[in-house]
Amino acid sequence: MAVDHAALRKVRFLEPLSDREIRKLAGSMTERTAAAGNEVVEQKEQALAFFAILDGTAIVSVDGREVRRLQAGDHFGEIGLIVPSARRTATVRAATDVRLGAMSSWNFKAFVAEHPEVTWPLLVTLATRVAGESGE
Repeated sequence: MAVDHAALRKVRFLEPLSDREIRKLAGSMTERTAAAGNEVVEQKEQALAFFAILDGTAIVSVDGREVRRLQAGDHFGEIGLIVPSARRTATVRAATDVRLGAMSSWNFKAFVAEHPEVTWPLLVTLATRVAGESGE
């Protein structure tokens, strides 16, 4: 099932994209759900996908300690796709029922290469996380 393109508009690093590009991206993603309490990804597992939260709230934890909460418009999973040898840096668990847009690693790389305008906003997000301003 394709992702609702309007929900992707909330994802900050995708803001430079036109409506047409957002619709195309939404068509290349699949929608997934996770019930409250279930893990979406586990720390140290191999990263195979990037995720954008479309609805709901998720908890990010590192070594069992909560570091931040994610909500609609937030995303995770890009580090493991940018550095394929890296493992997941955190566990993400659904705090409420969540709806996610998922993109495989091979589609993510092609998408970023085709849309260099998202590179800077994505880099800012990653640098912010590394600087510790918002966890993960």
